[in-house]
Amino acid sequence: MEIRSLGAERRYSVADVKLAGVGKSFGDARILQNVDLHIRDGEFVVFVGPSGCGKSTLLRLIAGLEEISTGTLHIGERLVNDVPPAERGIAMVFQSYALYPHMNLYDNMAFGLQLGKMPKAEIDQLVHQAAKILGIEHLLDRKPKDLSGGQRQRVAIGRAIVRKPDVFLFDEPLSNLDTALRVRMRYEFAKLHKDLKTTMVYVTHDQVEAMTLADRIVVLSAGKIEQVGSPLDLYEHPDNLFVAGFIGSPGMNFIAAEFVSTNADDVTVRLNDGALVHCAVRAPHARPGDKLTLGIRPEHITRVPFSNRLTAKVTFVESLGSVTYAYCAFPGVKEDLTCELDGVVRVKAGDTLELGVEPHRCYLFDAAGQAFKRTVPAHGAA
Repeated sequence: MEIRSLGAERRYSVADVKLAGVGKSFGDARILQNVDLHIRDGEFVVFVGPSGCGKSTLLRLIAGLEEISTGTLHIGERLVNDVPPAERGIAMVFQSYALYPHMNLYDNMAFGLQLGKMPKAEIDQLVHQAAKILGIEHLLDRKPKDLSGGQRQRVAIGRAIVRKPDVFLFDEPLSNLDTALRVRMRYEFAKLHKDLKTTMVYVTHDQVEAMTLADRIVVLSAGKIEQVGSPLDLYEHPDNLFVAGFIGSPGMNFIAAEFVSTNADDVTVRLNDGALVHCAVRAPHARPGDKLTLGIRPEHITRVPFSNRLTAKVTFVESLGSVTYAYCAFPGVKEDLTCELDGVVRVKAGDTLELGVEPHRCYLFDAAGQAFKRTVPAHGAA
């Protein structure tokens, strides 16, 4: 169901969001710098990064809740740097539900429209159709105190839907929910986007949410964009150590290595224990002795030895039924090497494991943390 079925047509024919050279400072503190980003009409884009990276500030700049210090922001064809939030064609859903406790759900969703003097019949149509999309039609006469956290969040979303925005903005909307409900609500958000076909910008610190919801992910760190791409692009081809470590759960293992040699499609590195590892990457400018970082995802480590063999001693085991995580001491790793093994595998602390990883599953980073180009895409491997 397209959002135009909820009432009047959307205000603008195109609701893309363009940021050019956008920066934000509070006094001498630079929170965001030189942000260039084009969010396409109808796209679901997720801002992700650690606490303090600037993702919520960037969302607030789009909403107009903070003033842009430098650069320009367009929504559709309009320059909106100086346009008030209420006139930007956006609706924002916050981490806090911010519902009126003395009003039932119908009135919570209708209140903004009533203030705008919209005809009662149109308000009624918008509220009931939004409630139907969200599966809360049967709850409209209840008050917020009678609802679960997930139901309250649906009401907050419904309040945004009835405004018929060109762009939805979500600021960590699931962070107050328990784990099981977060999983369910991720599905609800994906379905909502499919139904409404409206531009959505979503902020989270949870990379699992980002991977499951986004058309594209924007990874931020220290006020700058590190990389923009589809979830699989970021997972398979991270630009640098930060993105490689942030995307993927459990996180990628990083192992100190030294460059040995290279040919057209392969690089050989030596680990601290003397093992030689072949990586399917191109490193034309690397020189013997260069200090590098080898990256291996836990799910790409196997107990079937390949050409790359690692020997590690187990220090701790997590058996989760379908999967077993073995944490192993290994030279050149700041923390234990994390290995994701099949749940049927039986290992215990003190065991010595012979492990393997295929060359095309290896990532390699230079001394500055930049990734070398991989020669075989992970998704194309057998």
